[in-house]
Amino acid sequence: MKYEINRRRLLQATSTAMAAGALSSIAGRVAAQTPNQINVVLGGGDWGKANIEAYAKPFEAETGIKVNPITDDMGMGQVELMVKSGNVTVDVGALTQGSGLVAAKKGILEEIDYSLFKKEELDGIYEFAKQPFGVANLIYSYNMVYNTDVFPADKPRPTNWAEFWDAEKFPGVRTLVSGQFGSEGPWEEALLADGVSPDKLYPMDIDRVFASLDKIKPHIRKWWSSGSEIQQMLHDKVVDIAQSYDGRALLLIDQGAPTEINRNQAKLQWDYWVIPKGSPNAKAAQKFIEFATRAERQAAFCQLFPEGPSNGNAFKLLPEKVARKLPTHPDYIKSSVSINGKWYNEVGPSGVSNTELLIQRWNEWILQ
Repeated sequence: MKYEINRRRLLQATSTAMAAGALSSIAGRVAAQTPNQINVVLGGGDWGKANIEAYAKPFEAETGIKVNPITDDMGMGQVELMVKSGNVTVDVGALTQGSGLVAAKKGILEEIDYSLFKKEELDGIYEFAKQPFGVANLIYSYNMVYNTDVFPADKPRPTNWAEFWDAEKFPGVRTLVSGQFGSEGPWEEALLADGVSPDKLYPMDIDRVFASLDKIKPHIRKWWSSGSEIQQMLHDKVVDIAQSYDGRALLLIDQGAPTEINRNQAKLQWDYWVIPKGSPNAKAAQKFIEFATRAERQAAFCQLFPEGPSNGNAFKLLPEKVARKLPTHPDYIKSSVSINGKWYNEVGPSGVSNTELLIQRWNEWILQ
């Protein structure tokens, strides 16, 4: 999906110059701040369209507050520049888990007013999806994906990452995500393959990660770096078994490709709805986030765009055919692991974050 590629691109755009350029692009398209309306960054493509239909339009109808939709992405650098310059032109936007944690630490986000939420709605939102600075708007996953021509359901196939690593018992061409971005890499999978319990993944033993990767490295055809790349590899059948975004695999399945997702030991990641500090329409922005995290609204969104709701009560309102496509389905989430963004952002005694350390180690390791 396009937004997944943008997510990584924006994570790298941390310089002031780049952030300023991106900010002017957004600010130039939003209406002037006026009472009873908000400027909301809703993303582009099908994702943005789904946000408009499921959230923006119904919110206007219920509250009378006009939503000016910005069909683009928002990075942490943009938020920081807006806040520090005192020119906050965006009221609500989405930040990745990692960027949201960094932005909150910098003090550039408003705290979410959870007093606006009904108890049943708040109770339905997964605990990891609720932070003082934001609420998860959607949840996606990294999964093991089969070419069913090579691994049909009636024949032996790997069902967990330890078996994925066992190329002798389960021969086939493999691919895993590249570790070049640090916060995205086959780290958790490597530890699970080496026998680490899902509840003991963090703090991550980086030496053990790379020792495990040493074992699978000879069997990896390519380390993919974008959603479009993994989708093309699966489509062209150049790999037999892969680690892939669930959304990319679902697109192929819907197109009739011989593809199947294994939801066991899936890795969950998400974005947060956030409010930049100093938003002149913060009260209306708070109402929008409360509205967009209701079970009914998230169920409507998931029928337009197949990613997981952060409010588990949405599954009570979804047809089973749709629900089974989503990574936070109750049957799947029990065996999934959640990425710990706080660990990735932690800075060690050397002054380097765990994300930066992983990038350094990866760049050295991949050339060996």
